[in-house]
Amino acid sequence: MIEFAAITKVISKYAPQAGQLIIKQAHKNEAVIKILQELKLNPTQIPDDVDTVYGYTLVKYGVFKPQAILNLFREKLIKDYFWDAYSNNAPWQFVENTKKFINQNSELKTQIVNARINLLAELEEFGEVFIAVAKQTKASKYQPYPDWNLDVYPKEFKALIFEKTRLFCGRDFVFQAIKTFFSTQPKGYFTVIGDAGMGKSAIAAKYISAIKCPCYFNVFAEGRNKPEQFLANIRQQLIKRYSLQNADNADLRTVLQKASEELNGQKLVIVVDALDEVQQEGNSNLLDLPQNLPDGVYFLLTRRPYNQETKRLTVSPETPVKELDLTKGDYTALSQEDVKEYIHLSLNNDSKLKNWIKERNIYENNFTQELAVKSENNFMYLRYVLPEISEGKYNDLNLNGLPQGLQDYYTTHWHRMGMDNESHEKKVKIIYILVERGEPISSIMIADILDEDEYEVKSVLNDWIEYVTPKVNTEKPKIYYSIYHRSFLEFLKGQDKLDRGRKLFREVNQSMADYMLREME
Repeated sequence: MIEFAAITKVISKYAPQAGQLIIKQAHKNEAVIKILQELKLNPTQIPDDVDTVYGYTLVKYGVFKPQAILNLFREKLIKDYFWDAYSNNAPWQFVENTKKFINQNSELKTQIVNARINLLAELEEFGEVFIAVAKQTKASKYQPYPDWNLDVYPKEFKALIFEKTRLFCGRDFVFQAIKTFFSTQPKGYFTVIGDAGMGKSAIAAKYISAIKCPCYFNVFAEGRNKPEQFLANIRQQLIKRYSLQNADNADLRTVLQKASEELNGQKLVIVVDALDEVQQEGNSNLLDLPQNLPDGVYFLLTRRPYNQETKRLTVSPETPVKELDLTKGDYTALSQEDVKEYIHLSLNNDSKLKNWIKERNIYENNFTQELAVKSENNFMYLRYVLPEISEGKYNDLNLNGLPQGLQDYYTTHWHRMGMDNESHEKKVKIIYILVERGEPISSIMIADILDEDEYEVKSVLNDWIEYVTPKVNTEKPKIYYSIYHRSFLEFLKGQDKLDRGRKLFREVNQSMADYMLREME
């Protein structure tokens, strides 16, 4: 029988609690392999009995975790509570039983409190890792896989956070600057500034996944970028996290004050991504962010470069502020090293990509160096170009023929898709509708606006799936589409400056106006 205490002992030996905030995935993988080898467990062939799957989970979850949380999960009763909740698809049952167990064990409770562990976040993460390990066994006893959602952060942001952190690497200098500010200031605003595609949202997502803090992602293309939406979402997160009373209708200042009174010496960090995408009338602070913050309350913001007119973040002299501008020369070399690390990571995870460079007799180091230069330190460029190289879309080109920078990439792709040909006007109009709509729209509505067959509309949208985000509306059995990234949205808007583009934009707007009139009749 597998001994959970023995597992945690080996974890502590090879992967003790880490001092740094963000730990590189490569270091985690290396530690997991060493621990499994020490325990004589095969990293790829996992026996399907529950205790062993739990043991593998403990290893993969537990590297660099505080000893207090390992002491909790090594308890056999906790494992029994977990399996009972898993089998009945009742994750909150596991939460309640675990809390009772901790309250009955004063020493363990003291350890967890002193380590400032976010218990709910750790229970959710453990469950998610267990499901991933269970899937590797392919055993039917673990199916159907439960929805292990403990509302640590809003469900609507989970897919985005996962996508942004899936191949995340580097940015140590950013996280160190954030850590320094939050540890030396009693409160305040820290803002990461960068151009489109420089990885601001990924930095926000990685920070959120590391400390499981309240968060909000402004998404212009989905219409999720208004002060009232932000307030309702953050308020609900804080009410749930701190069990706030009489706060259902509180404004932002009030709810932050109430939350600060529950901190007990800890810090509250709220991450807000893409401040530049906020739509808000007037001249007040964007999202009505307070000029003064309670002690212990911090905001980590991301945004594009701004001028004084668009800044819209005025704070009191008592509120510390700090900015880290990724576009500044001081960070260029550091950003390029992170880009190279991302390319290297992609090469190690994609055999087709490696084959592409081998077929052209390109050394990996040369490929990494040249593509880093072509990317202009833009991760969005790499997100598009690397998979397209792997899929064979650039088989007719060598390394020198790849696009230079994100805008050149968009232009190249536009031409390669034949969007300048008059025979493809229908495709252009479908894409333009996404631009003009400004919020998610169903394929049925697009088809009605253009008087086209819905199948044809879906075919066009599928051709642009890298740039168009499909989302299922749970309330209505429809898929809604929006532009994936604002930089592509802005590129598309730029196409209407051409004569043909202006003509098609006018036709699209007329078709949308006609559709609205028909709907009102």
